[in-house]
Amino acid sequence: MSPQAVTIAVVIPAYNCSEFLIRSLEALARSADPPDECIVVDDGSNDGTAEAVRSFSAPGLIVKVMTTGGRRGPAHARNIGARASSSSVLWFIDSDVCVHSGTLGGIRRAFEHDSELAALIGCYDDSPENQDFVSQYKNLMHHHVHQRARESATTFWSGCGAVRRPVFLEMTGFNEVQYQRPSIEDIELGYRMRSSGHKMILDREIQVKHLKRWTFWNLVKTDVRDRGIPWTELILRDQNMPDDLNLEISQRISVALAFLLLLGAVALAVKWGAFFLVPLFAAVMLMVGRWWVEAAASRNRLVVAGMTAAMIALVALCKIYHLLALIPILVLAYGLLFLRHRYSSGGRGARMIAVFTAFYLSFSVVSTLVFLPSHWLVKVFLVGLLGVVILNGHFYLFLAEKRGRLFAVAAIPLHLLYHLYNALSFAIGMGRFFWGKFRLSSASIRT
Repeated sequence: MSPQAVTIAVVIPAYNCSEFLIRSLEALARSADPPDECIVVDDGSNDGTAEAVRSFSAPGLIVKVMTTGGRRGPAHARNIGARASSSSVLWFIDSDVCVHSGTLGGIRRAFEHDSELAALIGCYDDSPENQDFVSQYKNLMHHHVHQRARESATTFWSGCGAVRRPVFLEMTGFNEVQYQRPSIEDIELGYRMRSSGHKMILDREIQVKHLKRWTFWNLVKTDVRDRGIPWTELILRDQNMPDDLNLEISQRISVALAFLLLLGAVALAVKWGAFFLVPLFAAVMLMVGRWWVEAAASRNRLVVAGMTAAMIALVALCKIYHLLALIPILVLAYGLLFLRHRYSSGGRGARMIAVFTAFYLSFSVVSTLVFLPSHWLVKVFLVGLLGVVILNGHFYLFLAEKRGRLFAVAAIPLHLLYHLYNALSFAIGMGRFFWGKFRLSSASIRT
């Protein structure tokens, strides 16, 4: 069968992103295979985004600017752009990504050579724009998860996802009524396409560079409020939990273990108080503090004050409970926070910091094991903690390969926290889902 020619429209929702968006459009203009259409839908920006796009000019790329008429959410914006397009394939990308030169050509070839292909998704590359620790961790995790996933996709991703326009219209587009802010509108669309029998694939070679800078609080807020909770409700609604991407078996076990570890930590803290908590906090203070300070644009007063208060409180508890040998560890940890080392192995100074930090990590872990109460419950807790680390060993090995061993070790506390708040998200999502069913049932009975 000869390839069927396709036309591609790039659809980009935009909200207060003029700087990122211009760079995204410049990357599209440099593409070896430019799009047939480029539609930017402004979602009520107040930073001059629409004006900046209208003044943008690049050979071979004509950008059509539309508006939602106010803040309506990316689902609504993408639907407007899709309906205004006349191309056979819609390629959705976010305003903070830059496409590679051959990305669009790969998408075009995929749809031309497979007439049954309904949708295709790609992934972030392994060289995110921002070099701070949290941004590197988040984007590399996304890349790693997608590189390990099956080719037969179980969902859709609007950060870099293409779909045939007739299929998109058949599905009535994104659910803009339920998702009026950035959320899982793309995942929900993918579930509907999959249940309708449409073929979707994940092409690992289709990659884009992410420009976004993640902060710690934005990371937690996005993962919990915008992704974890609504995704749980969607899983329960459709009774479908595919063994792929973030939902593969090892990740489900990690989430369950993280939740049990939290309950165990509370129980052990009640039993031994500071004798259990202080050594544990001393061991992780450096690692947690490092990515916390790295995530700040500068050594802002709030971050410094928070870490100072934590150090003083832990030192005071060490003195009260006669855990004096832990005090030097805490003081060293506090001093290391201000070295601003970005986990790089380049340069003599950076290597010295890396060696010293690695030595400190080893020393603090050994000291923690020495000072923890000698009891079988504590041993079970530590084995569970080790189990989570082993289950995610492939990810830590990937980080070590890409950013060095120290980076991988420093990522462990943040990754444990990721599994923990995923467990909390699942619990909250279940509560919301069944409460909603209860209210609906009660309303039906009254009617």
